[in-house]
Amino acid sequence: MSENTNQITEEMNAFYERADEFIQLANTLRTDDIHAGKINASMLYAVARFSAWTAATGFVKGSDYAKEKQDIIEHFTKNFERMLSDNIDDYAENFQKYMQIGKQ
Repeated sequence: MSENTNQITEEMNAFYERADEFIQLANTLRTDDIHAGKINASMLYAVARFSAWTAATGFVKGSDYAKEKQDIIEHFTKNFERMLSDNIDDYAENFQKYMQIGKQ
């Protein structure tokens, strides 16, 4: 069990570290002229583009890929919705800390 648990922990740590790298990049792109909403739109486009490519790597023919479009969209949408919901819950529970309200 401990080896399997360690492997899961290592995999989850690597998952969160990769996510944190993208968040750090997004934060470096923020300026007075480029607000978080613009960065978020760019990130969503990038994720959509990368997800389309990721799904396409499992196919040999574009026509087969196109037939699976709805299933592919559902797969990525369900994952995004779950992750967004989890993060909204986390932010709601830790709002003062994450948003640094009153710390100036």
